[in-house]
Amino acid sequence: MFSVKRKFTARITREGDWFVAQCLEVDVASQGRTEEEALDNLKEALKLYFEEPTPTQEASLRELEVEVGAA
Repeated sequence: MFSVKRKFTARITREGDWFVAQCLEVDVASQGRTEEEALDNLKEALKLYFEEPTPTQEASLRELEVEVGAA
């Protein structure tokens, strides 16, 4: 397995006592008591987001039938 460094953009907002860091390129966000803590937590969340899954059992495929309304 190889790794590549990528740059992402984070938008930081304050919600009450918390700072929220949201990645603008992918749907990942985190929070912290400070801006730096929120960014550090976002970095960790992004690492987990891009981590290869390790299945604990073989995958199964199933068909689903869903009734949807007209658009």
